[in-house]
Amino acid sequence: MGKEKKRNAFRIKDYTSYFITIVIFAYGLIMQMTGHLKRSDSTLLVQIAYGIILAVSLNLVVGFLGELSLGHAGFMCIGAYLGGYIAVQLSGVIANKFIVLLLSMLIGGLLAAAAGLLVGLPALRLKGDYLAIVTLAFGEIIRTIFKNLNVFGAAMGMHTNTIKYDGGGKTSLYIVTFCVVLVMLFLCNNLIRSKHGRAIIAIRDNEIAAKAMGINVTFYKLFIFVFSAFFAGVAGVIYAHNITPVMYSAFSFNYSIEILVMVVLGGMASVNGSIVAATALTLINALLQKNLSGDLASFRYLVYALILIILVIFNNAPVFAPIQQKISPRAIIARARAKKSKPGDIPDEPTDWRKVPTKIKMDELLSTDLQQDKTFEPDKPEKSGKGGE
Repeated sequence: MGKEKKRNAFRIKDYTSYFITIVIFAYGLIMQMTGHLKRSDSTLLVQIAYGIILAVSLNLVVGFLGELSLGHAGFMCIGAYLGGYIAVQLSGVIANKFIVLLLSMLIGGLLAAAAGLLVGLPALRLKGDYLAIVTLAFGEIIRTIFKNLNVFGAAMGMHTNTIKYDGGGKTSLYIVTFCVVLVMLFLCNNLIRSKHGRAIIAIRDNEIAAKAMGINVTFYKLFIFVFSAFFAGVAGVIYAHNITPVMYSAFSFNYSIEILVMVVLGGMASVNGSIVAATALTLINALLQKNLSGDLASFRYLVYALILIILVIFNNAPVFAPIQQKISPRAIIARARAKKSKPGDIPDEPTDWRKVPTKIKMDELLSTDLQQDKTFEPDKPEKSGKGGE
């Protein structure tokens, strides 16, 4: 019973990803209610939301499964073009744009997942650099196909003005988008903490041992790849509803690398880190675009690269480890508790001697009657069977 209570106990760290997302969402909602939310700010909130979707979904493949994929922008491209095209067609039949948005997200995600299944079947037999090259080639092939199809606007891009979601104003698109983020986080967190998530992590740690334990490695690899592609397609549909025209150049190899940077910068197999990194990089990119315009626009990518290099070095260099420990949330909470605690208080920590599980209770051990002048004599072994056997 004690183990079940501990297992089912409320832990704040299990819900940190929801708290971070709700804080970002609440900021936009408060700004909208007070009339201070600009059109550019609402667009930025939508970009942050689908950036979180892309980073967390790719982290399932790279961080939790341990496979390197560089074609995430390709799945987003499928969702943006096909989901956006379907939304344009549905808008002429269905007047409610909210229903059109939901249907296009579902269909665009399923089409991207189908593409993930077709690519994953042969590609996931490869490992390391070879898998990265195949997924990279897939992303480039996909955007080249859409570039040359006239039905999607060819090189001029696909215009999606008719599907702009305006339920209560254009600024309300971010509300639907952040609801999608919360649904995705719920599915991802429950998957990771389930027995299937433990099987996926086991495959990452040692694939041969996972096979020996009876885990279906091929199934789980393909499942995570398709699951991740689905949410990348959903992010692409949101992109099509937010920005027009949908241009093939937006889904280049550089954007796949940018999503991968969000994952690496936030921490491999860290959902919370992916959310923070996606938010930070989206804000940094937006600030650089706003402030480095005109003649300084050419320096934007240079400054962006320098910021990324500094952040990566700060996160990984052993020299900065003491600084990271001081500014980590766990250390800040510990210092706050230390200030509130009194000198005579005993810290209530798992390392407290009162909580160490032992076979003999401490009271029984201390109350054992020990006689001073009596030597210890071990019990004589019992004879089993005849003939001394």
